[in-house]
Amino acid sequence: MSQPTFSVAEIRKSFLDFFASKGHTIVPSSSLVPGNDPTLMFTNSGMVQFKDVFLGTDKRPYTRATSVQACLRAGGKHNDLENVGYTARHHTFFEMLGNWSFGDYFKRESLKWAWELLTEVYKLPKERLLATVYAEDDEAYEIWTQEIGLPPERVIRIGDNKGGRYKSDNFWMMADTGPCGPCSEIFYDHGAHIAGGPPGSPDEDGDRFIEIWNNVFMQFDMDEKGQVHPLPAPCVDTGMGLERLAAILQHVHSNYEIDLFAALIKAAGRETHTEDLSNPSLKVIADHIRATSFLVSDGVIPSNEGRGYVQRRIVRRAIRHGYKLGQKTPFFHKLVKDLVAVMGDAYPQLRAQEERITAVLKAEEERFFETLANGMEILDNALAGDVKVLPGDVAFKLHDTYGFPLDLSNDVARERGLSVDEAGFRAAMEEQKNKARAAGKFKMDRALEYTGASNAFTGYGALAAPAKVLALYADGTSVQALEAGQSGVVVLDSTPFYAESGGQVGDEGVITAGSTRFAVQDTLKIKADVFGHHGVLETGRLAVGDSVSAEVNTEVRAATMRNHSVTHIMHKALREVLGSHVQQKGSLVNADRTRFDFTHGAPVTDAEIREIERRVNAEILENSATDAAEMDIESAKQTGAMMLFGEKYGETVRVLGIGSSRELCGGTHVQRTGDIGLFKIVGESGVAAGVRRIEAVTGANALAYLQSLEDTVAQAAGAFKAPATELTGRIGQALDQIKALEKEIAALKGKLASNQGDELVNQAVDVKGVKLLAARLEGADAKTLRDTMDKLKDKLGTAVIVLAAVDGDKVQLAAGVTKDCIGKLKAGELVNHVALQVGGKGGGKPDMAMAGGTNAAALPEALASVQGWVSERL
Repeated sequence: MSQPTFSVAEIRKSFLDFFASKGHTIVPSSSLVPGNDPTLMFTNSGMVQFKDVFLGTDKRPYTRATSVQACLRAGGKHNDLENVGYTARHHTFFEMLGNWSFGDYFKRESLKWAWELLTEVYKLPKERLLATVYAEDDEAYEIWTQEIGLPPERVIRIGDNKGGRYKSDNFWMMADTGPCGPCSEIFYDHGAHIAGGPPGSPDEDGDRFIEIWNNVFMQFDMDEKGQVHPLPAPCVDTGMGLERLAAILQHVHSNYEIDLFAALIKAAGRETHTEDLSNPSLKVIADHIRATSFLVSDGVIPSNEGRGYVQRRIVRRAIRHGYKLGQKTPFFHKLVKDLVAVMGDAYPQLRAQEERITAVLKAEEERFFETLANGMEILDNALAGDVKVLPGDVAFKLHDTYGFPLDLSNDVARERGLSVDEAGFRAAMEEQKNKARAAGKFKMDRALEYTGASNAFTGYGALAAPAKVLALYADGTSVQALEAGQSGVVVLDSTPFYAESGGQVGDEGVITAGSTRFAVQDTLKIKADVFGHHGVLETGRLAVGDSVSAEVNTEVRAATMRNHSVTHIMHKALREVLGSHVQQKGSLVNADRTRFDFTHGAPVTDAEIREIERRVNAEILENSATDAAEMDIESAKQTGAMMLFGEKYGETVRVLGIGSSRELCGGTHVQRTGDIGLFKIVGESGVAAGVRRIEAVTGANALAYLQSLEDTVAQAAGAFKAPATELTGRIGQALDQIKALEKEIAALKGKLASNQGDELVNQAVDVKGVKLLAARLEGADAKTLRDTMDKLKDKLGTAVIVLAAVDGDKVQLAAGVTKDCIGKLKAGELVNHVALQVGGKGGGKPDMAMAGGTNAAALPEALASVQGWVSERL
């Protein structure tokens, strides 16, 4: 029976349906920008959104999950960008099929289900499949050979082949310490007509045997000494590349031949007027439209730093490949509609943001096309002749002046069999910020070793409550008691203290028992459902088992609640005023203010700020009651509550209604909107490309802010000796007077310079029939130097003139050459000759040029050198 063919869309659906039939919850793909994880530049695997579950700091309402995750590998440690277009299987953006077990099933189910899906659903020939296991994993080996029935010669044991204990292709580690374990990879044999050997052989890097699925078995915890200890609840993490599987199921050898890429390559050929659809540049363009479009949909805008710079590199690499095909005008953004046609059903946010994605890519494309032709000309000239290496300073000039990322110059050089002096490039970049690098590996702060019961949070309704001490920590180590003066962490059986989460800071307060007093400075989560109270024991002695009273600082909590509640109302107002593209990108709520970061491509105007303030304060004046209800995630969706894309939610969610806003939030809030008091925006700024920040205050803080502004106005009115109501007019009058005085000063400077110019005519000397004047003009500015230069040219006839003005240590220079001398002398070269001697540089037209310097003491000698310089050239 012939092997069936599956489209990419059918593969996605059948994979999810299969694991749903095995009791897995289908989880949507998370954002390419990892939520609340600064250790990763981009989501680079399917397990990223489950990282906190594996670390024990998050809980989900399911123990089995499956997803098709959008991934990106184009920055930091995981970077496939340079290989895209040169291999059959490398991509920047790719989709990862995965299934997970959080302490539920383990090796047997994982491997058997993988075999069942591949051979019974996708109908892959069993004789074409082989597997690898970690050399010491006898359990996995026996499951493959004895239960599944894979011949022993097609199950390959891979030992420690990377230079150390547990350093193996088949042993997975999250970080240097923490969860780890063996893995079993499944390979597909493309046949003997393809070069390459099986995994573990000397020629394993060939294309004959291709890894399609990896099953990771997290069964150990690795300590700082490199020793492994069994985990109490082993987990499974699997990943299978959708594009690789599609190539096999569609009977093609290259990922770029699958139906999805065929459509995008055809579109790229259409927009670049390229008939040969096998051209490698079309593969690059097809790959890069996926990556860049998904990045924009997740709020990443091209910029000069961080994620935005990686986005810029990918966009510009695609544009350069279009340019190479002869496309000299913007084309790349036109492919967004084709991408939406093939991927919009699987990723609805892509279709919803099609117009915005197109606009962002078009703007970046137009910006690069302004400099692309000049940059390519410089690059072509630098690589001409017998050159073997592109000099580092040229690569840097291309980067700094023409917007050519280094890997773009590398691409061009590699196509011509040449290389780039990257060391020289980096030397030229020494004083500049490293724009392309970011941490790309997991880092894990090992949590306090707490294994006791969860504690109940009672702080929604009460700010003081009796409790019992379950555990104590000093210097990160469990102790039985804390003594006066010691800092530590207290875990209670129940607590009214809110632990830092969702942007809201942790509560402050006190824990007391008689004369014993522990000052709580912060409250943080030890685990998903365990709060730790951080602080110092001021008096007495506190021991495990003590009965205590826990009391939250009510003033600080009230101020924090006001700021948190208004953030929800403000978020809704931002989307109403600025547009539905606004997405939260971070927040910080404390007793002083709320700080809210969101996606938006331009500064928020004064008029927009006023409208946002009007809407928020109108909601406050309604004084409507706040309501909150806990429910499962599906019920929450039915309420229409806003859910932050990429955010991780627990077993049950709390739906919060404040005014007309409805969001998921576990924070603490006011009882009525009127409790917020006055709302005032005090700051608006950009924090990254396409990300803006608003800071605002409420209640007593808003009153203090306005009173401070009143004080400032009163002081200004006093200085002008006018009522505050007349201040604007008085300031206008003062500015008009200043402008008039500046004009008068400029006129006087002009007269002074003119008079000096008349006197300077007599200082000109004759050099081979040319009048030469090199002199200092007192009290002149740049305009005066230029005006005086024109007058001197008229009076001197055939002449070469250098004029200088000094202000402190700064030197302003002007050089002029009459038209009949331009054939031998250039003003730009002359002014640069003088400028270099006074610590500066400059240039301009052949007849007129300006320059500056910072060493006024060297000016006399520099002016004296002009006669010799001119004489040599006449």
